[in-house]
Amino acid sequence: MRTRTLLALLFVVSIFAFAILNWPAFNASTSLSLGFFSFEAPLGLVMLGLMAAMTLGFAVYMATWQATVLLEARRHTRELQTQRTLADQAEASRFTELRGVMHLEFETLAQRLSQSQEALRTEVHESVNSLAAMLGEIDDRSRRPRGDLA
Repeated sequence: MRTRTLLALLFVVSIFAFAILNWPAFNASTSLSLGFFSFEAPLGLVMLGLMAAMTLGFAVYMATWQATVLLEARRHTRELQTQRTLADQAEASRFTELRGVMHLEFETLAQRLSQSQEALRTEVHESVNSLAAMLGEIDDRSRRPRGDLA
């Protein structure tokens, strides 16, 4: 039990013990006045009844307050869950959008790479042809007699 609960319980038990130990004084009848009329009643029992009524009222108030707090906490929990769900959906849509953008970029890069490879292939082919032509010309020059070089 919590300390406050133990203190409240100790307080109630001490009042109950005090009332039992002093029961004859609590039960002694006396003249009581409410301002506009008077009556005979035991003052101790009246005060004990008022204290019990006040304690009961406080307990009902605290129970009502705690129920309100619990309902409010549940409402906040539901709202937080709703917001969390919305955030998760927004994050998922961002990931989907990012996936689409990345796919498009990869396609663009693949096209550029293909174009670069094709250009390189063409350039290498042209270089091979040029080199073959030069080798052919060198070969022709080397096969001619020396006097024909002019």
